[in-house]
Amino acid sequence: MTVMPDPHSTRRPPGDRPVRVFIVDDSAVVRQALTDIIGSDPRLEVMATASDPFAAAERLKSMVPDVIILDVEMPRMDGLTFLRKLMAQHPLPVVICSSLVSDRSETYLAAMSAGAVDVIAKPEIGVKQYISESAQRIRDVLVQAASAKVQPMRERPVQPKLSADAMLAPPRESGAMLRTTEKIVAIGASTGGTEALRELLQAMPSDCPPIVIVQHMPELFTGAFAKRLDGLCAITVSEAKPGDRLLRGHALIAPGNKHTLLARSGAQYHVEVRDGPLVSRHRPSVDVLFRSVARFAGRNAVGVIMTGMGDDGARGLREMRDTGATTLGQDEESCVVYGMPKEAMARGAVGQEMSLGQLPAAILRASR
Repeated sequence: MTVMPDPHSTRRPPGDRPVRVFIVDDSAVVRQALTDIIGSDPRLEVMATASDPFAAAERLKSMVPDVIILDVEMPRMDGLTFLRKLMAQHPLPVVICSSLVSDRSETYLAAMSAGAVDVIAKPEIGVKQYISESAQRIRDVLVQAASAKVQPMRERPVQPKLSADAMLAPPRESGAMLRTTEKIVAIGASTGGTEALRELLQAMPSDCPPIVIVQHMPELFTGAFAKRLDGLCAITVSEAKPGDRLLRGHALIAPGNKHTLLARSGAQYHVEVRDGPLVSRHRPSVDVLFRSVARFAGRNAVGVIMTGMGDDGARGLREMRDTGATTLGQDEESCVVYGMPKEAMARGAVGQEMSLGQLPAAILRASR
């Protein structure tokens, strides 16, 4: 994405006129709340709003605000990536306003190192009330930020740490976000997995974190399997389709004879379903799923390797653990076949091994 300013407009100190503020946040509620408190201060005016960085870049072609107030978790592109691009191409004062930032958090440090003038931490719930209660501080921060001297910063793309297998093309964006407000759960299973998955998913509450599953099954069987689980569980279970978003209380089952991968658009996760060669002698492959999760979710993920024959998933789970994900393995006593978890243990991929009955609670703890 290129951020190109209006060639006939340049940033000028506000002087006697109000500070022009550009609000970039995917929440309509937040945009309206910020508009209301900014509009009530004669020192400030809302120049424009945008729901994601791509829309913001388009607006910046025809205007130059004095300050931008920017969220982090947004669709299509996350706020930190947009901030880096903006500061490299057309520096403007930016105030980050996000529930992911707090003093000394990695997201806070990343925002400041990318060129943010200031950071406002908002809570994950009750945001509208918080904005109203913190109105004066937010207004003062924006006024002060407008006079900041900002310098161009070289855009430094993060090089992917992971090697690619046959199904993992070079990443189109800079990999996993440091932290998100939503964890995702990736599960791999084979022999004995159909009943083990039933037991695990039946123990999941209706508001559980998003789940994506590879269970080695032939084509046409996975749809019926998903439908059966959907009728037995409190959560929604369905066969994955290209572009399906990962949603709370929903589990996606990889379709037989297709690889299923995690992908990310901005801060939102979805799945890609692709043709491709056998990987670890399987299609779908647990390794393909896990390695895509390592790339795009990193520490925002929980990986689970369950009963099954062979070593599919061991390498991918190790990569997940190396990126900071929580990794769990089903123990030998509760496995029908202690093959896949055993290989993952041998590679140091499993952070904690436990019985099938203990896995649901452990997943939920790790997802908080």
